Amino acid sequence: QVQLVESGGGLVQAGGSLRLSCAASGRTFSLQAMGWFRQYPGKEREFVAGIVGSGRGTLYADSVKGRFTITRDNAKNTVYLQMNSLKPVDTAVYYCAACSGYYLTSILPSNFNSWGQGTQVTVSS
Repeated sequence: QVQLVESGGGLVQAGGSLRLSCAASGRTFSLQAMGWFRQYPGKEREFVAGIVGSGRGTLYADSVKGRFTITRDNAKNTVYLQMNSLKPVDTAVYYCAACSGYYLTSILPSNFNSWGQGTQVTVSS
């Protein structure tokens, strides 16, 4: 399994932007779809965005479509989440996750077999 380390979280005002990064170890990064999830206190993790191994296919939750962009750089073993037009409702802990396969066959957390430690994103109104 790959090891994942997120960075880039923080405090931002509503309407602002943040870019999250997730650095992966291991040789299989380009063979795995990647995803970003978020978790509110007391709630289950929810899918935010995903990207296939090549980076040519992406998927977004309706709540972030048009505001967030997921990209990856396989040469750097890194996946990014650019978050624009942030809203207070985006406040959550964000997790990077590696899928067990090349494609996003499912956006359920159980389809992802490696997780980062999470990074807090706080959007003030």
